Amino acid sequence: MRLQKQKPRQTLNPAFRRQRPGRKEINLFKANLLSLLSKIDESESEEHVKNNVRDFLRDTYYKETNEVNTKGRQDLAIYIGKTNTSKVGVIIEAVNHPTIIILPSD
Repeated sequence: MRLQKQKPRQTLNPAFRRQRPGRKEINLFKANLLSLLSKIDESESEEHVKNNVRDFLRDTYYKETNEVNTKGRQDLAIYIGKTNTSKVGVIIEAVNHPTIIILPSD
């Protein structure tokens, strides 16, 4: 598989391109991303990476709106609602060295 570099305009749905994040959201994203990057340790386990990614997603995007947790044997799931009894919207499988595969759920 060959990766192709694309600009956001080429990949994002037009509805998402119309949304403009505010300065507060941008600063929160930057702070949480820097925190996530500072926690990278390639000698650590998949479990360690998974917890850091979960914290980043929860603190940056989903703290007030969605549950971010495991679902069965799946590493991470972003639930549609605020509890883990709601349906899963996104499944994230973390694998070692240093790939994270994001799969949309059914």
